This record gives sequence, C-alpha cells and structure tokens, in this order.
Amino acid sequence: MASSSDYFSSFSRASLPLLFFFFFFFLLHSDASAQLSTGYYAESCPRVFDTVKSVVKSAIQQEKRIGASLLRLLFHDCFVIGCDASVLLDDTPTLLGEKTAKPNNNSLRGFEVIDRIKTAVDKVCPGVVSCADILAITARDSVVFLNGPSWEVKLGRRDSRKASFNKANTDIPPPTSSLANLTAAYAKKGLSVRDLVALSGAHTIGQARCVSFRDRIYNDTDIKGSFAKLRQANCPRTAGSGDDNLAPLDLQTPTVFDKDYFENLVGSKGLLHSDQELYNTRGSSSAALVKSYSGSTSAFFDDFVAAMIKMSDIRPLTGKRGEIRKNCRKVN
Repeated sequence: MASSSDYFSSFSRASLPLLFFFFFFFLLHSDASAQLSTGYYAESCPRVFDTVKSVVKSAIQQEKRIGASLLRLLFHDCFVIGCDASVLLDDTPTLLGEKTAKPNNNSLRGFEVIDRIKTAVDKVCPGVVSCADILAITARDSVVFLNGPSWEVKLGRRDSRKASFNKANTDIPPPTSSLANLTAAYAKKGLSVRDLVALSGAHTIGQARCVSFRDRIYNDTDIKGSFAKLRQANCPRTAGSGDDNLAPLDLQTPTVFDKDYFENLVGSKGLLHSDQELYNTRGSSSAALVKSYSGSTSAFFDDFVAAMIKMSDIRPLTGKRGEIRKNCRKVN
C-alpha cells in the first residue's frame, strides 16, 4: 500500500496541468479587469474627457434622441464578445460585422457621432485612445446630458480585430424575451437580476420601432387598453406596414433620464414585452426592484451606475491584446 506522501506526490504531479490551466484562466481574467482604471489616460491623453464631452454635447443639442442611441451602442457592444468596439466594425470581404445582425440592423445609430469623437480625440492625442473606451465615455456623457447620474469611467480597453455576427444574433435579448430568458442572458454575462432591472431603466430614454412592439400592443393581455390603442394609431397590425414608425419607450419624458420608465411598468404601460416582463411576476425580485425604482430616483440611479460599471467590465481587451484603431469602422 502506498504511503500518504507517495499518494500526495502522485496526485500533485497528475494535477499540475489542471492547476496550471485554472491559474492561467484566473490570471487572464483578473489581469484584464485590473488593468482598467479611471486614471488610465491621465498622462497620455489628459484632454480625452473634455474632448468627448464637447462632441457629445453638440450632438445631443442637435438631437436629444441621439443620447439614447449612443448609450445603446455600448450595451450592444459589451453583450456580444465584450466591450471591445466590435459593434463599430463595418462589413468587408473578409469580415462580417455585427451591424446587420437582427438586433442591430436598421436599428443601431450614432456611428457618425463616434466617428466625430474619434477624429477630435486623435487631434489632441493621436493613436492613444481606443474606440472601445470612447464608447464607454460617450455612454456616460449621454446619460449625464439627459439629466441622469454620472460615474467615473474605468478605461484601458483596446479594440477588437474581429466581430461576431452570430453572437450578435444570439446574445442580445430580443424585445419578445420572457423574464426567464432575460435573466439567463444577463447571467451569461455575469450580471444579476438587479443589474438586469437597473440597466433596463435605460429605456427611460429613446424610441423603439413598430416592428419591436407590434405583437405586444395587439396580442399581449398585460397592457393597459388606452396605452395599446395610443400606440396602435402609429403601428398598423399588418407586418411590413409601418415597421420603422417610432414610439417613445417612456411615454412621459423620452429625452429625460428619470424613473418614469418604472412607473410605466407598474401601470402596465411598458412598450416592449421584455420591459413589462420585469414586473409581471408578482413576488419576484425583478418586480420588487421595479416597484422600488418607481418610487425612488436615487435607488435607481445608484444601481444603474453600479450596473453600468459592471457591464463595462465584460471581457475587455487589455495589455497587448487587440489594437488602437485608427478608424473605428475598420481594423488597422
């Protein structure tokens, strides 16, 4: 019979490859997050925040709706292969981007604003700031300019040399999602139910296309009748008719970042099926959070900020991985 020391020695040798794998995996992921910092450009590009803010302010002054669009770009970027600006890549003969995936096609907008920001930033510090970091700063500034909360943005991301059309189709929850599907999609990205509800509060600004809410206003039974009728006036029942007609996600203040979105859910006036699902299951943690946020702006803002910081940490490229794109629409 082998001694305990012989057994331990044998076990250790056999386990070394597995232990090394787990150590490498932990090091890779923890190192990526650790390299992001709020002072990342303090010396290399100290004017980055003022430069981004100036362009975002100008864009929102011209069209307040663009603030919601710029915020949405970050969501749709981070939820695919990480916060790496892959969503900004145009299709080429050798690269199928994410812009024509179902959740993005004829829906995502604001790319020209990102182009203007990149040009302005590269004038003050050429080749230093990534498009991925520009997306993160722009999202924060858009919220602030629409009367929402502010937060310190962690920076140091690099840009992806690839995109994923397939993951854009599978990983971004559609507006028809159930609560179970939403919870699973967010959990897959390391986000909790609290993060899900708080981040969904971004729908307090912006608009949605008729094709995204047609089924809800004609077929759902958990919608206030007068609200459904109001939306039906600009969204015909027939598919293909008026698909691109717009309606505000927040009936009251679609260009102000506030808690009205949650008040709408409590009143069965959520525009998207996936929105109303957050409140439908009475006794659920998501319904309790909706109720809490509907009565407290500070509770919503605090959790939204925490969730945005957490979401912006999803699989960033740091160190020598990725690149700093010269043009946000294409790899170098």
